[in-house]
Amino acid sequence: MHMIKIILLAALVAFGTSAQADVGHSHGHASGVGSPGIVADVSRTIEVEMTDNRYNMPDIEVVKGETVRFVIHNGGHLLHEFNIGTPEMHNAHQAEMLEMMQSGAMSSTRMHHGHGQGHMMKHDDPNSVLVNPGERKELIWRFGRELKSLEFACNVPGHYQSGMVGKFQWGHDPRG
Repeated sequence: MHMIKIILLAALVAFGTSAQADVGHSHGHASGVGSPGIVADVSRTIEVEMTDNRYNMPDIEVVKGETVRFVIHNGGHLLHEFNIGTPEMHNAHQAEMLEMMQSGAMSSTRMHHGHGQGHMMKHDDPNSVLVNPGERKELIWRFGRELKSLEFACNVPGHYQSGMVGKFQWGHDPRG
């Protein structure tokens, strides 16, 4: 009986850890959707242009295990984000972004170096970059398991809801 309790406890701990890793964003983890990539593994570069509340492409094809360098340019007048996640991850992140806006750490046009109402607030998730108007940033990402619901989105308050979201489509690696 004692051994069964230990096995059940171990299973609960393992389940809680893996479920937390898949939802991920609240602690900056995005292991369920991939991981930060390294330059040496980049197989291609994809240029992403953001304008006010839209991306220049509705979907991006990727391959499981592929490492992609995203070069993201904000050609709009508003602050925008490129965030890789599931709809559930985006929903959780939108609440955090709203809190950052309400605290004064960011406005609709700029990130304010993380300070808000006397607290240090950061936007430092590995699966996401905030890009001020006119700026260009890079994100290198290694795609993990195939998730039909994987999206790229802007989670600045109201942007996702206005359609600033695209889908990742899963292709097949021609090398086998």
